[in-house]
Amino acid sequence: MRMIMLASAAVLAGCAVGPDFKRPTAPPTAGYTPEPLATATNPADEKNGGRQRFAVGRDIPGQWWTLFRSPSLNALIERSLRANQTLEAAQAAVQQATETRRAQQGTFFPSIQGGFTVQRNKTALGALSAVTSSGHEYYNLYTAQVTVRYSPDVFGMNRRTVGSLDATAENQRFQLEAAYLTLTSNVVAAAVKEALIRAQIEATKQIIDVVSKSVNLLHKQFELGQVAQADVLVQEALLTTAQAILPPLEKRLAQQRNLLAALTGQLPSNQPTETFDLASLQLPEELPVSLPSRLVERRPDIRAAEETWRAANAQIGVAVANRLPLFNLAALIGSSPTQIAGLLGPGNGFFTLVAGATQPIFEGFTLLRRRRAAEAAARQAEAQYRQAVITGFQNVADTLRALQSDADASRTALAAERTAQASLDIARRQLALGQVNNLVLLTAQQTSLQARLNLVQAQANRFADTAALFQAFGGGWWNRPEQQAALSGGRP
Repeated sequence: MRMIMLASAAVLAGCAVGPDFKRPTAPPTAGYTPEPLATATNPADEKNGGRQRFAVGRDIPGQWWTLFRSPSLNALIERSLRANQTLEAAQAAVQQATETRRAQQGTFFPSIQGGFTVQRNKTALGALSAVTSSGHEYYNLYTAQVTVRYSPDVFGMNRRTVGSLDATAENQRFQLEAAYLTLTSNVVAAAVKEALIRAQIEATKQIIDVVSKSVNLLHKQFELGQVAQADVLVQEALLTTAQAILPPLEKRLAQQRNLLAALTGQLPSNQPTETFDLASLQLPEELPVSLPSRLVERRPDIRAAEETWRAANAQIGVAVANRLPLFNLAALIGSSPTQIAGLLGPGNGFFTLVAGATQPIFEGFTLLRRRRAAEAAARQAEAQYRQAVITGFQNVADTLRALQSDADASRTALAAERTAQASLDIARRQLALGQVNNLVLLTAQQTSLQARLNLVQAQANRFADTAALFQAFGGGWWNRPEQQAALSGGRP
């Protein structure tokens, strides 16, 4: 009885062996780049977005993709969120982890079991006295009983186990948020990629049209003896080269459409009705930049790594508790008459009370090794968390650099495209007047084609890297209505 009282006192005191987990603090840094972040990118072309301003400390909206002001993109993402199978699998994983944790919480309470058995017996009267008071050789025995068992969580093994499962459930929740963010980012990236390919196809077709006109003109001049056949062949070769660019682009466009169908949970034969081009997207003028102290709290991958670390830390407590005494309490009460009508009658009742403790003495150092393994797993999870933080900061820094570089590249590409087009127009007029040879026109056409392709690539890069910035900062999942409701009573 004294042992039971001590165990009960330990339970009430809330003793749990093993280290308590403490949430790590944010890295002591004020920024993402060695030098202070610029307030805005340099001005770029106004057609596809000019200067973008960095709003330090501003929060990210839960539906950040709406900042591109594309109804088609909004509709596509909404359908993806409803039908994507990867997201559905992540939701099921959250539910599984949550129910597993709740199942383990049931061990905090006593277990109660009821039983009823019927026996037909024969007593060996030649060797034993009659069992029943009537002295009959044959008798029935009806037994109804209730068993109550309880294992006091004296050293916190169950609490540590529940804590580990709670961390696992939180990890799955952040894995779900990561899947949500990855899906929305992939849809935006796929839409931008489709817009880029369509722009490349359009630019290539324009060049083909221009070169075709030059070929027709050279054929007429060749018939009049004004140019050599070699000049005609050179232009035809350029035309063939430009035409050869189209099939790979059309293949990429078809594959991109298949990707969009898959992201929306559809088969390739059921592609989305929405189509995208660069003109249908608007570049956000203000880009929210979260403070470094908030990044570690908002990136799903960092939070998932933190919960993995917490789960591993709790397993140390489980391993320590396994080396300490285990206490068990049990009570059994019931009735066992020879007639079923006597179940509630006097003289047929019985009960048993049991209290016990089990202490491991020697397990071949198994329990010690398991504790050391748990400690190593916690160190591994901690290192993985630290690396996730470093990777997160790297992603943000890379994207901020890319956005500034994209604006410069877009402005330069626009100037180069305009210069190349002006040069091509001059070369075309000079050739018609016989002032230059066909080689000058050929060079101008090639330069113009490349300049146009460079321009649309630079413009698309700005959209893609803007989406990447929202992804790098965590995507604003904490600002979705359903998450705000969940977080109001839980961990941030």
